[in-house]
Amino acid sequence: MTAPLPLLTEEEVHAVIRDDADERRSFGCLSCDRGQLPLKALDIDARVIGTFAHTTLTQTFKNTAGVPVEATYIFPLPDRCAVTRFTMVVAGRRVEGDLQERGQARRTYDDAITAGKRASIAEEERPGTFTIRVGNLLPDEDATIILELTGALPVVDGEVTYRFPLVVAPRYMPGTPLRGEQVGDGGHVDTSAVPDASRISPPVLLAGYPNPVRLGIRVRLDAAGLPLSQVRSALHAAWADEAEGLLEVKIGAGERLNRDFILRFCLGDGAMHTSARASDMYGDKGDDKGGDKGGDKGGDDAFLLTVLPAMTSTAKRPRDLVFVVDRSGSMAGWKMVAARRSVARMIDTLRGTDRFCVIAFDDRVEYCDHLGNSLVAATDRARFTAVEWLATVTDRDGTEMAKPLAEAANLLAGGDVGRDRVLVFVTDGQAGNEAQILKLLGTRLKKTRVFALGIDQAVNAGFMNRLAALGASGEAELVESEDRVDEVLARCHRRIDTPALSDLSISVEDADLVTDTVAPSRLPDVFEGVPAVIVGRVRRHGGKRPTIVVRGKNASGATQTLRVAMETSGNPALLPAWARLHLRDLEDRFDGHQGERQQLQASILRVSLEAKVLCRFTAFVAVDHEIVNAGGRVHKTTQAVEPPAGWAEAAADAFDGAANAQGPAMPSGAAASAPASPMRNQSFASAAGALSKSAMPSRRSAASMDASADGEHEDDSPTLSFRIPVPQSPKGGPAQAEAQAVVREERQEERESFVSRAHRVVLGDDAEKKRGPPASKPTTPIAPELERNKDAAAGLEPWLPRLTALIEHLDSEGFAALDDVASALRVIIEEMAHAGISPTARKPVQDALDALLRRDLTAATTTLRTVVPRRVEGFWGA
Repeated sequence: MTAPLPLLTEEEVHAVIRDDADERRSFGCLSCDRGQLPLKALDIDARVIGTFAHTTLTQTFKNTAGVPVEATYIFPLPDRCAVTRFTMVVAGRRVEGDLQERGQARRTYDDAITAGKRASIAEEERPGTFTIRVGNLLPDEDATIILELTGALPVVDGEVTYRFPLVVAPRYMPGTPLRGEQVGDGGHVDTSAVPDASRISPPVLLAGYPNPVRLGIRVRLDAAGLPLSQVRSALHAAWADEAEGLLEVKIGAGERLNRDFILRFCLGDGAMHTSARASDMYGDKGDDKGGDKGGDKGGDDAFLLTVLPAMTSTAKRPRDLVFVVDRSGSMAGWKMVAARRSVARMIDTLRGTDRFCVIAFDDRVEYCDHLGNSLVAATDRARFTAVEWLATVTDRDGTEMAKPLAEAANLLAGGDVGRDRVLVFVTDGQAGNEAQILKLLGTRLKKTRVFALGIDQAVNAGFMNRLAALGASGEAELVESEDRVDEVLARCHRRIDTPALSDLSISVEDADLVTDTVAPSRLPDVFEGVPAVIVGRVRRHGGKRPTIVVRGKNASGATQTLRVAMETSGNPALLPAWARLHLRDLEDRFDGHQGERQQLQASILRVSLEAKVLCRFTAFVAVDHEIVNAGGRVHKTTQAVEPPAGWAEAAADAFDGAANAQGPAMPSGAAASAPASPMRNQSFASAAGALSKSAMPSRRSAASMDASADGEHEDDSPTLSFRIPVPQSPKGGPAQAEAQAVVREERQEERESFVSRAHRVVLGDDAEKKRGPPASKPTTPIAPELERNKDAAAGLEPWLPRLTALIEHLDSEGFAALDDVASALRVIIEEMAHAGISPTARKPVQDALDALLRRDLTAATTTLRTVVPRRVEGFWGA
């Protein structure tokens, strides 16, 4: 039963703002007596042993509402990890979760809430997207939810990646809105194409809102006796220390849940080898312990096979390739530039025997000019034409993926039997109708290899991996920053080239391969440097050591055989790793209608319950049987999440206008989280706010750590968005005006921090170091020059030559970089006004900014040269 939360009075609002101004508290903060953000802290504690990871995720919720609440949190997890344990700790009582069929688990939870008992439930909504509900949490009470995950880590060219997502990004939800009660409490309404949209769309905090959740991440690296090197954090500042004989990596304080945590490292000499490891669930006695139970129960052991054959042939087969590029609004900024560069580089690697086609899409589908909508020979002229056209592709509207992917599948379906068929899909994956897309493509890509390149700091990795697995033998690669683009492009051509080994089959000697337990069910091709991972179950014959026999064809068509002795492993992660990958394979077949759905659902449910691994048809539920809230009346609240990194400023624009339009009747918490209405069934161009027009791409430098160093780590702090949020005039009464004043103060702090970062980018990293410690009162880098030199040209001399050179280099980066320069010019204009420089002296800079906004590069460059006429060569190397 739901109870309304009483609104704050005007007196309470003023008390919160005035009494707690030093702590920057505002509507919805955890520290407010009646705030609406229940998540207080999130801690990740992982131990990585070789290429396996065991992670404990701890979420701490606090009821600050003054009445019993039910808190809902929509959050991401690694899509290939197995959730094996669920625990609730509340009021000093620890309750272990029980894995049940999902419908039964919901009934158990609902009955407990109605009876007034504390309870919690964890459900999987999509691969990588989960929901937790915690109910009957009393005022000022904390509840801790603990999830344990385990799984194998991806390895490419000897580099291991530990990725933990931290935010569910907004997704485009196609279809017609459905009337009536929604199935969830998220920010989107359910639609005909995405009937569970309200379950996968958490409300979004306003950009610039004070950090609402304390984030802690610790990863302990156990190299299992091998040398550990090249340890680096991609998106978070981090440091490493020795602890208990392990390398312990931690992030710094104050980090936000707005991008994936990514840790990469190398083991040994970086060389990977074909190997097979078995779980040894029952020792070496084989059938003596349960081996006669049949099926995949009892004496069956899980195995993990890594296949990486030596290169024995350099033969190359002709290919048909279709490149599909996402140009929707969510791809704005550096993502659009990276997408264009990636596809252009891959087109440059095509051979004369290849044929190709290029498609760009948002809510429309467009083909490359002068090449048309069919496969054409990859001549020099055709490749040049395609690359030239790609340079004109910019972000635009919605994310209608189904049609372009279907057209690409149709183009490749008519290819010659002797040609490899490759679909290259470049996107951030932020669409909600994944199941609809998989169903549409179904078996149409059965003979096509899909290479999915996901570009974002909070990419929809679950969808990218599922789409890649849909084809003959696909692969997904994730790019989280501009720094990562070149690194990935250096090897991505191998993913679209002839595989080293294809048409794989496996058999087992001295053991039985248990039928229908191998995943993926359609065995993948193997490419140079990228091992294929295959899992399954075997039933041993007594104490004999099984051998797995792998057969396949190399690039010249010759048969190649690999014999791999199965090593016994005490690693407890092997069984859940098999279960998770097998379940994911069954779920993909279920969504793609590849088999009898009722039978597939029964298999998914059986494997999940037997292996105690969470899946889409099961749920963990924990119930504390003490009655604490007779009658079960609770206030329901859904945790608002951070805007993904790089999206924040655009979201601020969209939501500022929506919030100001709400009028004076704004409930407690409304200023803290984005209103649902702007995001409901609208394109990113209108809802996530003109990313292409106002937001600069996030630039993050890899925070690298070398384990062999003496504990030293240079803090190469990543550069965030260039854009300065400008708050609008408050509306809606004195309470709202006071609240927005606090938000403006927060944004002013972010602006000052931004100016410092802009100084580093425009003047170079060394300039920041020369500044020395900050003054007692924050000052912007350019202000001292301007105050000493009331003449604008003298004060701007350190800045404008580099900006002029940057504009001249835009032809190599595309128009997306215009916003970078425009934002820096806005900083200079504001600082000139602050320093008292006359409007006449400021006019050339303002004119240059206006020219940039008109996309007139020539006028912008010429105007700036009137202020500082000399030219600085080589912006990037200066």
